[in-house]
Amino acid sequence: MKKIVLAYSGGLDTSFCVKYLTEQGYEVHALTVDTGGFSAEELAEMRERALALGAASYKSIDVTDDYYRECLRFLVYGNCLRYQTYPMSVSAERMFQAMTTARYAVEIDADGVAHGSTGAGNDQVRFDLAFELSGKDLEIITPIRDLKLSRQEEVDYLAERGLQWPEKKGTYSINAGLWGTSVGGAETLTSHQPLPEDAWPVPVTATEPRKLDIHFRKGQITGFDDQEFVGQVAAIRALEELAAPYGVGRDVHVGDTIIGIKGRVGFAAAAAVLIIKAHHLLEKHTLGKWQLFWKEQLSNWYGMMLHEGQFLDPVMRDVEAFLESSQDTVNGTVHLTLHPHRFTLDGITSDDDLLGAGFGSYGEMNKGWSGDDVRGFTKILSVPGRIRNSVHQQS
Repeated sequence: MKKIVLAYSGGLDTSFCVKYLTEQGYEVHALTVDTGGFSAEELAEMRERALALGAASYKSIDVTDDYYRECLRFLVYGNCLRYQTYPMSVSAERMFQAMTTARYAVEIDADGVAHGSTGAGNDQVRFDLAFELSGKDLEIITPIRDLKLSRQEEVDYLAERGLQWPEKKGTYSINAGLWGTSVGGAETLTSHQPLPEDAWPVPVTATEPRKLDIHFRKGQITGFDDQEFVGQVAAIRALEELAAPYGVGRDVHVGDTIIGIKGRVGFAAAAAVLIIKAHHLLEKHTLGKWQLFWKEQLSNWYGMMLHEGQFLDPVMRDVEAFLESSQDTVNGTVHLTLHPHRFTLDGITSDDDLLGAGFGSYGEMNKGWSGDDVRGFTKILSVPGRIRNSVHQQS
């Protein structure tokens, strides 16, 4: 009997995989990798379900702190929003779930690894690629992709074996994690329909504007208002709890999948969006223009590589070193105001603010140069253009 580790989410697809693979003669060890999206009660229910379906063992591993330290902080450093919209909540967490699954399989001397991804999305590529690179020649088993089953066929398969699958709660597919919650439904399969209010995981209950101060040290959130936190994970969770009832950080993202088709998905990521936008404003005040320019280029590329499942490529460590080195002066407080369904960035306070350096006030006065200095500077700056004009006029 071959021993395999199944990346187990507790949903219908991976629950089907437990039963199906067991019947195919595999010894299935179900593993849930928590990236900040499961409660203790949910994990207990998942354990009970996996074992009832026939899993030889069940284990959950919390990698939330590693997930932040090794990935999310670089998405903040880079102000990474895919297509200027999506904080890549699922893109990032899938890689950590896949890498952890492969490492656990090696640890328990398994023969293979399995996942429940379909053949129509990004996750199949991310899991396969991470398994190939982290798994040391493990067999990769993908029942849902290979069998091309519908949801109803999976339910019927389990029912035939006396296992009644509970009716789906609501009509939306929800995936929660530390960096946000994705929302999929009938509307996201179209190009023109928005998600209705009842699709979002947290309803909008906050009605009055609220001032909010987010504190950063070397590019990382340390707290907000008068609260300081031990670790960024705690700060992110607390900020999400505060801001989600305002309905901020919600949107519907349209993007290109790794396999070439277009995809559309809703997301609710109040903390992620607030942190990235606040961090970006603070950087505008505390970094030089060429730092900002090259950060924008490399960060966009870093986000694309992460989305495409290339997190393990060594070049990602090189870009991370650059991003981290840029954060020494990104210190201070960003002042915001939360409103229902929106927020404003009001300004910053920082000892590293380059705006108040005393050399001049934009559009008002200068203290570090004279008018003659600017005339000479501008004349030299015009030399390449004047040379080009001269040559073309002669021809």
